[in-house]
Amino acid sequence: MSTHIKHPTTVATERILALTNQFKDPLNPADDLAQAKANMAYKFQGWMGLDKNSVEGKMVWQEYEPKTWTEDDVDLKITHCGICGSDLHTLRSGWGQTDYACCVGHEIAGTVVRVGKNVNHVSMGDRVGVGAQSGSCLDCEDCINGMEQHCSKGLVGTYNGRYPDGSKSYGGYADYCRAPGHFVIKIPDGLSLAEAAPMLCGGVTVWNPLVHNGAGPGKKIGIVGLGGLGHFGVLWAKALGCDEVVVISRSNAKKDDATKLGATKYIATEEDGWAKKNRASLDLIVSTVSSPKMPLEQYLSLLRTNGQFIQVGAPEDKIPAFSAFTLIARGVKMGGSAIGSPADIAKMLKFAVENKIHPMIQERPLKDANKAIVDMEQGHARFRYVLVNERHAKELEG
Repeated sequence: MSTHIKHPTTVATERILALTNQFKDPLNPADDLAQAKANMAYKFQGWMGLDKNSVEGKMVWQEYEPKTWTEDDVDLKITHCGICGSDLHTLRSGWGQTDYACCVGHEIAGTVVRVGKNVNHVSMGDRVGVGAQSGSCLDCEDCINGMEQHCSKGLVGTYNGRYPDGSKSYGGYADYCRAPGHFVIKIPDGLSLAEAAPMLCGGVTVWNPLVHNGAGPGKKIGIVGLGGLGHFGVLWAKALGCDEVVVISRSNAKKDDATKLGATKYIATEEDGWAKKNRASLDLIVSTVSSPKMPLEQYLSLLRTNGQFIQVGAPEDKIPAFSAFTLIARGVKMGGSAIGSPADIAKMLKFAVENKIHPMIQERPLKDANKAIVDMEQGHARFRYVLVNERHAKELEG
């Protein structure tokens, strides 16, 4: 992608100008008083992981102090939050030491209850969502080019992160969420909040490596793993018009589900000779599994000349070693992909509405979050658990 040079000002400079103009505007004490009253009407509380044992269903409901408010921020009343494998990794400090106390959940959907004066794309009452990222510098080369998830100065995760002022980021197993408006995405009509929530991380995590690596007519696509991520991969690849959509899983247990989702072929790796039988048959493989024991070299052998293998599942340990000749012999490329930018998410949600994409979800009450994460760890989700803040959801329906 060619470098786009932003003229005449940077994003940071534009913000300074916006703040300067804000102070020049006439003050409206009545509006300020109304906003102050609204801010006192709710408090931030959620399921908090206090140590690595919280992943065993030992999260505690308690209040917390959200990020320091700025006029670039948005508060939303949470109605739904998907459960992502990242939540479990973080609760148990699997990817490194977690900054406890931590409220996880980064597939957050709800309605806007407060809007900063510098935020123009959402309004009070809008249906919106926040994905896995809620901060970046917005001024580096990657951010300016619409790849905020690769911010060279470091992204801020929606939970277990720190904003530049030192305040912590907290996730969606909660009543309310505060996030910079840049990372708050409007949810289009035609998608329920329950269906949109898991798309904000799980959906875009698989959407991006497909659309940015040529998935479409004439391509044969493999999806490794049929879980919360993998089932999105099948839905997207089918809707993108790929010639073949092949699910690769350990056993045949999910074969019927794969067919219902739109897969044209199914490979069970527990069967003898699976790699040899399907050698050099796929153009692109997206791997959603997070096991350090995956048969990586055999996966790579399934690629055709110049094929690509993109890893999105993130193991807590290293991925298996493999021979370099597996890549060299047919010019195979191996890479990775991380979530998606706000623009990517918005495009994906629009595509989902236009193509009537409906993920396979199971709604669980927010009050039962501890039981839900244990069930998730044990592999019971088919295919994505979505926590429902029942009080807020009922208020929205009423």
